[in-house]
Amino acid sequence: MSKIEVRDLDLFYGDFQALHSIDMDINENELTAFIGPSGCGKSTFIKSLNRMNDLVENCKISGTVLLDGQDIYDPGYDVNILRKRVGMVFQSPNPFPMSIFDNIAYGPRTHGKKDKRTLSMTVEKSLKNAAIWDEVKDILNRNALSLSGGQQQRICIARALAVEPEVLLMDEPTSALDPISTMKIEDLVTELKEKYTIVMVTHNMQQATRVSDKTAFFLQGKVLEFGDTEHIFNTPQNKETERYVTGRFG
Repeated sequence: MSKIEVRDLDLFYGDFQALHSIDMDINENELTAFIGPSGCGKSTFIKSLNRMNDLVENCKISGTVLLDGQDIYDPGYDVNILRKRVGMVFQSPNPFPMSIFDNIAYGPRTHGKKDKRTLSMTVEKSLKNAAIWDEVKDILNRNALSLSGGQQQRICIARALAVEPEVLLMDEPTSALDPISTMKIEDLVTELKEKYTIVMVTHNMQQATRVSDKTAFFLQGKVLEFGDTEHIFNTPQNKETERYVTGRFG
């Protein structure tokens, strides 16, 4: 079942067209990977799914993005509600310069959750869902910036989960991490897709094959091929896709 439906999406930065006629259905409780060379539109597209591009000057978007059948670009759609429903985890870990507890409680507090007991339960649940509770449960008052890079990224995932999103967008979430931390994040997202719809940009072909159900190959702002990950990597229909996944360019 489709969670997000994208139809005929074009995106411009000023006069430059960064995305061309994107059509895509992103299924509920699956992990969809975006692959392709640098500068091909992957990150631009993933940010369009929770309107992060609204923050970019001279950015213009046409087309339709439906979340559960509702157009997120409708003028009446509340962007704050959208970003609660569609969370984002960025390439480099970016915890706030505050305690681990306050990092996770930040979003719920912003949305009106003030009761200390309720916040504590939310923090614990989110840290458990991000597979880091056992590592930090005794140091919740410690500054999150004191943690390792891999731990910081899982704190950022927990922070995103704390507002109870339905979709989790991940823009190269392991590119700044070591192999062990990368493996932990991959194991985590494999578990999380049972509860959430996940979209991930990755430059790591092996990672895409390990964790994703569907894969979209981007080139020069266009989706050249989209389908089951197994088919994209083993029996691609497009010659450019085949060249990319076999390492012959990009």
